[in-house]
Amino acid sequence: MKAIVAHHDISGPAHSLEAIRAERIEDTATKTLGTLVGQLFGSYVVTEGGDVSEKGPDLSADVISFRTRVQLSLSAEDYVRTQADLKDLVSLRNALVHHFIDQHDLWTIKGCHTAHDALTTAYTRIDQHFEQLRGWAEHMDQARSLAAEFVQSDVFHDLVVNGIAPDGTVDWPAAGIVRALREAAGELAVEGWTPVAAAGRWISERHPEQLPAKYGCSSWRQVVHESRLFELRYRDVDGRRAAWFRARET
Repeated sequence: MKAIVAHHDISGPAHSLEAIRAERIEDTATKTLGTLVGQLFGSYVVTEGGDVSEKGPDLSADVISFRTRVQLSLSAEDYVRTQADLKDLVSLRNALVHHFIDQHDLWTIKGCHTAHDALTTAYTRIDQHFEQLRGWAEHMDQARSLAAEFVQSDVFHDLVVNGIAPDGTVDWPAAGIVRALREAAGELAVEGWTPVAAAGRWISERHPEQLPAKYGCSSWRQVVHESRLFELRYRDVDGRRAAWFRARET
């Protein structure tokens, strides 16, 4: 149960995720069984059709951040029954730890037999709960493994780093080529305007993976135009028509 609570929902800057995970493990280690059950329901265990879009922590827009969240969705009936079952486990634990000796006469043979029978019954109940929780943990690990596999894929890289969805559509504000254009403008702008051709050459040298073709465009001018994030203006330079751009004011 501690493993599920510690690992099912982790978020933060990419460079800090391991430290955040370790902190959650340390924090969970001090929690009682009753507290853990309370944290499971509504967070890991949820009802089907319920609102699971709980707002995560505020993350900085200046760094790459992630949130991984695994949940077990149950019908309303199963949710209530499972919650009652685990609360029963908490009560059983408390009775065994705090009241078992008071409830049984361990100074007689008959009392010991009765205590033995009670422990056998308790073990059976505990084992059932353990198997259920182990199944939850195994499913969570499977989901996390699949997520890790996706994170390492080219599809994920294009989605997060380049803003290119699996269907080929581009989220231009999140596109890597837009970030590269802004970076080029910061280095090459003259009175706020940057030559498109010069920016293209600058990016090709420093970010060769950021090419217009990756984004379905045939030229740097088309990228500037399609993104709708820059102003585009044409000037005569040495008798030739040249395109210049600058970021739109927000």
